Order: sequence, then structure tokens, then C-alpha cells
Amino acid sequence: MEDPMAAAAAAATKLSIYKAARTIKRRENTLYNALRSIYDDSIFVGEISQLWPDLPLLANLRCGLWYSPNFHSTCYFKSTDGHANNWSFSTSRLNLHVAQLAGQKGGCIIVDSTRRGKRFPDSMSKTIPIWTCVLNRSIRNYLNKMLDSTAPADRKSTISDQDDDSNSLEWDSSLHLPLWVSETEKANIEGRLEEWTKQLDASGADIASLALCLKKPLRPLWISQKTVIWLNEVPDHDSWDFTPIILLSASSSNGIIQHRSISEFSWNYIAGAGDDEESWARGLSPNLFWGHAYDLISAGPDLCNQKVADMVEKDRVYRSQRGQNAPQVTVKASKSSVHLSQGEVPQSLDIPNIEIDKKSYDEDCGISWLGSANLAVGRSQLASKISNVDCILNCDQESIFLYLPDSEAHLHLPMVTSKLDRFSLLSNLPSAVNFAKLKLSKGKTLLVCCDNGEDISVCVCLAILTSLFNEEGTFDDGKSFKETRITKWDLRRRLVYLCKFVTNARPSRGNLKQVFGFLNGGSIGTSV
Repeated sequence: MEDPMAAAAAAATKLSIYKAARTIKRRENTLYNALRSIYDDSIFVGEISQLWPDLPLLANLRCGLWYSPNFHSTCYFKSTDGHANNWSFSTSRLNLHVAQLAGQKGGCIIVDSTRRGKRFPDSMSKTIPIWTCVLNRSIRNYLNKMLDSTAPADRKSTISDQDDDSNSLEWDSSLHLPLWVSETEKANIEGRLEEWTKQLDASGADIASLALCLKKPLRPLWISQKTVIWLNEVPDHDSWDFTPIILLSASSSNGIIQHRSISEFSWNYIAGAGDDEESWARGLSPNLFWGHAYDLISAGPDLCNQKVADMVEKDRVYRSQRGQNAPQVTVKASKSSVHLSQGEVPQSLDIPNIEIDKKSYDEDCGISWLGSANLAVGRSQLASKISNVDCILNCDQESIFLYLPDSEAHLHLPMVTSKLDRFSLLSNLPSAVNFAKLKLSKGKTLLVCCDNGEDISVCVCLAILTSLFNEEGTFDDGKSFKETRITKWDLRRRLVYLCKFVTNARPSRGNLKQVFGFLNGGSIGTSV
């Protein structure tokens, strides 16, 4: 019979080892370690981007956005769409602007990162290769249809579903995966390509524009810090017989903890440090970091936390003074932090005589107009600056200061994401659509805004677009909506149309379910 005392001692030992491991991990994953690791990795990103300076640099949100101050644009490819046995092609995240940009510039470079032990995230190993393959197949099908409709009968040819590697136009539509993906997994993915291609064709995506834009098929290439590149033999991107989508993994994949040092101080390198920013960034954003990167890195580990707190507070006060959304950032005290002795006064974070840093405000972001629909999507922080809109529907939790000639031209409907309240959109969409109907029927322009302009405002705009506009994007006061029962595919087609204009759209599944429920009478039981 096991001794109870011995069992208790063993459990206590395991618990203490666990606590010790957690303590060590907390010490490794400090704010300075993360920022210094990002800074070091950004040097590598800059070096690779200079090898092909004509190719635009894109950040795969959100992790990739930390690794350069000079991104041309962003994209959103999820690693979960590439997880083993969970492969997926998302029609709600088509990223068609990436393919169009690659076609215009001759290719592009996408930056992302991953945690220790892996060279590439699954978004680069499988999600993006699947995406390029499905787009290529759809473009190939479109081009062959055009060929069939114009060529003589004896030159007509069709593409066999079983033969994906050849076609009459020599448009490569095969699946290109990195070597470390097994043949079994590759075969399983290939078995689903036809289904995904049909989904893309049915989504209403503008494949014709892509076919005109792309001169050569898309193809992924992989570069990491372990990739060997002979600088005197770097090929020009125009020399390839494909449009390169260069997948750049920013971080070192060394599986061991790397202790690095310079003359002033030392730090522990963190692979994929930009991931999960909520757990370490303390309110710091990539824009704010790159505006003060030199000061933060040169300050060293001891002063980093306080400098970040000061910068975040300055930025918050600046936004607050401009009437923008400026939530107070609260940071939990670390259990391993030094306790203040009795009577010792902690250093205050209050900054009464603050010097505002104008560069911390992002002046480059804007709003997205949905074609000629008099409907726009954007961030609530910009609403007070925009002069070419007649009415504003604010879906942010925070109110905004507006100067509109008509007091009834503004409606504030506070909404939260489905993770906080799974009925928030559903309960507010009737008022939102009625407000939009009233204003749009009078020929007014309407801006729908939320905190980030990517999720809630996009979903509200999707509900308005589906309820009040026809398939061509023309306002019809809801006539076509009354004559149709909206299916999941109808909603996906409308979302694809919307994302054509709002390239940064990232609607969450929970919010899309509420939109679908609203359009079908108020239930949210069906996934979109």
C-alpha cells in the first residue's frame, strides 16, 4: 500500500518543479527580451527584403506586423487552416488583394514568425500554399473557358479534373508544398483541392480581374534564417516562370534557449516573440514600438518596462485629447517583481506635464468605400477627421466627438465581440439597418465604424449590404432581400464582395453567425 505521506511529498515536489519552470519561463519572456528579439529578427527581414527591393513587403497579421517598420500592406492567413487533418480554404479570408498586388508588382514577400522549435508557422507551410494552388486552379479554369469561347472548335480543349499538372495554357496549378510536409499529408490535401476550387468559383470572387492582373501563376517560396542564399547569385524575380510569393519566417528556429549579450547588457532570445502580444506587450503596438525602437532597445532590461509604460500613457493621453478611443492600460504586477519596502513610494505613472508625441498617431490609415454604394467602413478614431461623409454609425463601445451639421446624422450603438456577448450584434442590427435605410434612401453617405474597422463594423456593413442592396451592389431599399431567403453561400458571396474593397476585413465567426441569424429571423444556431 502506498504511503500517503510519500505520495503527498511527491505531489509537492512536482508542484514545486512546475512553479519553478513557470518562474523561469516568466523571467525569459520579459518585455525587453521580446522587443530585443523582434528587433534582431527585423534586421534579417530587412536584409531579405533588400534582395528583391521591388517586391512589396506584407505582414501576416498579427504576429508579422512587429517585424518591420516598412510594410506595404497586411494579409491574414491563419495557421489553423493549415493544421494537420484540419486543412481549409477560407472564403471569408480570400486575401485577393495579395494576389492582385503580386500581379502588379511581379510578386510579394509575406512576413510571419513562429515559436521555438519550428522553422515556419503552418500558415506558411500549408495555408498559403493551399491558397496559391486554389487560386491558380480557378484562374486556369477561367482562362480555359475564355479560350473555349473564342478559339476554333478544333482547338477547344478541356482540363481533366484528374490531371492538375498540365493544361492547354501551361498555367501551373499543382500543389507546391515545402519538403518537410509528408507525401501522405500532401495527398490528403490534394484530394480536397477540387472541392475548394468549386467553393471559390461559387463565392463570387472576381477571378476575371485576377486573371488579367497575373501574367504568371502564383507559387510560394520559403526563406528562413537557416536558408543559404548566395548573394552573387540572387535571381531577379522577373526571371522566374511564376509569380513568387516569398514566405519569410522572421525568427530563428533553434530549439534551445539562446542567451545573447552586448557590452552593456544581456538578454534571452525569444523565437516568435511577436506572437500573442496581449500576454507581453503591455499596451505597446507595433507602430508605437517602431516609433521609439532605438530608445527602447538602448534603454536595456532594467528601464524597458517603465519606458513602455510612459510611451503607452503618452499615446493614450494624446488620443484622449483628440476625442479618440483611449482605454486605460492595466498591467498586472508580476509575482516575481520586487516588493516595496514599508514606507517606500512606488514610481508614479501619472504624467501631468506630458509632451505629446504626434508620430504615435497613425496618420496613414483610412476608410474603405464599397464601390459606389455610398457606404464605407473604418475605424472610429478617424470618424472625427473625415469630412466627406454625411452620416456616421458608431459601433464602438466608446462614444466619439463629432461635428455634424445634422444632429440626427450620428447613431451610437455600442457593440462588443461575440467572445464577450454572443448576442451583442444580433440585438443591435435591427436599429443599425433601419438607420442605414433611412439615410441611404435619401442619398446620404454613411460610415460604419468600430474600434479597429476590421470585425464589428465589417459585420454590420455586411448586414446592411445584404439587407438593402442587390447582388450588383445597388441600393434597392431591401426589395431583393424581401424576395430571397439568404443562405450561407449568399452571405459568403456578399462578404467576398465587401472584402474586395475592405482588404483589412477580419470578421470573426461568432459575429458572422449573428449576421446570418439576423438575416434569417433572429436565430444564430447556424455557422457561416
